[in-house]
Amino acid sequence: MKIKLIIFFFIIFISKNLYSDETSDWLKKEIDIILEAYKNQSLSNENRFLLIEKTINNNFAGTGIAKFVAGEAWKKSDKNTKKIYIDNFKRHLALNIASMMQGYSDQTYELTKSKYDKKNQVTLIDMEVFSDTGSVVVTWRVKEAKDRFFVIDLIVADISLVVTKRSEFNSMLKKVDNDLSKFNKVLFEQNQISYNKITN
Repeated sequence: MKIKLIIFFFIIFISKNLYSDETSDWLKKEIDIILEAYKNQSLSNENRFLLIEKTINNNFAGTGIAKFVAGEAWKKSDKNTKKIYIDNFKRHLALNIASMMQGYSDQTYELTKSKYDKKNQVTLIDMEVFSDTGSVVVTWRVKEAKDRFFVIDLIVADISLVVTKRSEFNSMLKKVDNDLSKFNKVLFEQNQISYNKITN
């Protein structure tokens, strides 16, 4: 009986490690697409960003993150306002991630550790980025849904991107009385400024 139990836990352990490796392989491929886009000098700034934006939107749980950071304002909004907000948020997220990844584009990186959080059903993957002055660790939180992987958060220096965005958006939403329709106009204008900076 004990031998069967040991074999069972061994199989579970191995399967989780394989799961984590599969997740890491997927993540590395997607990160490389973004970093290679920055190295491709034949691309215009606009086409480079559009390629990166497509990759980010395809691999981040943008809609779920958008709902979370909007908080109470989401519940009070109509369907059309929510749709506009999600589109605005996805571009906002892409602009943020693209800006961050640009800073890593001329550096080397390594996926150093992969750990499966059984309770939350999330894989945490550490990416160490190396530079002349040292290194920084970025932790990617990846979840499997509908037979594919999605990034649900990024943690840099123990600071969660999603939690930071929720706090930032909460402050901005208060200024427009938690009116998502008004906030959409603010976010759209903010996106335009960031988009012009990154593509010019």
